[in-house]
Amino acid sequence: MKLQIVIDGQAYEVEVELPAEASTPPQLPGTATIYSSVVPTTQKSAPAEGGLDESKICRSPVNGLVVAVVAKVGDPVEPGDLVILLEAMKMETRITAPATAAQVKSILVAQGEAVKTDQILVEFE
Repeated sequence: MKLQIVIDGQAYEVEVELPAEASTPPQLPGTATIYSSVVPTTQKSAPAEGGLDESKICRSPVNGLVVAVVAKVGDPVEPGDLVILLEAMKMETRITAPATAAQVKSILVAQGEAVKTDQILVEFE
């Protein structure tokens, strides 16, 4: 099965092999199994009709807490520059600038604020 994943704005195509037997893996006593599904995505670069230009915004990939807002409105940012730092389940998630140089148009969250998955955090010009 081929999937497309995006890491720090860079798209990668990966091939995943599923085991022939679809049995569940062994489980240790007292543990829980969490299942998730991966849905192939396409890189969005132009606004959909009546929608937002996904290449000019950063969304939260997780439910979490804003630990730090590094960028300020008007700041120029290069691809991969740290913009916001989130914490979810004691893990830090770096929200970085888009794949092209941009300028911060607005920051829609503040330090200490709880955010939800897919919530828009930053808009770029």
